Amino acid sequence: MAKIVVEVMLKPEILDPQGKAVAAALPRLGFTFATSVRQGKRFEIEVEGDATPAQLAEVARAAETLLANPVIETFVVKVEN
Repeated sequence: MAKIVVEVMLKPEILDPQGKAVAAALPRLGFTFATSVRQGKRFEIEVEGDATPAQLAEVARAAETLLANPVIETFVVKVEN
């Protein structure tokens, strides 16, 4: 069984209020390592056997259609062990 991961992030030019809220909260909680934070989504999709190029292309089409909003978000499809 293979795991295909789709990582979705807001495009850099899109305001990320949740990321800004997390970035502001970190120092108040004593964490000083971050200079900025961007929030995203991760989808893990399991498929039978090894992931094929056709499956990766199909997942990319699903990401473009359902998992991400291509107007404001970018996505990466990859196979994870």
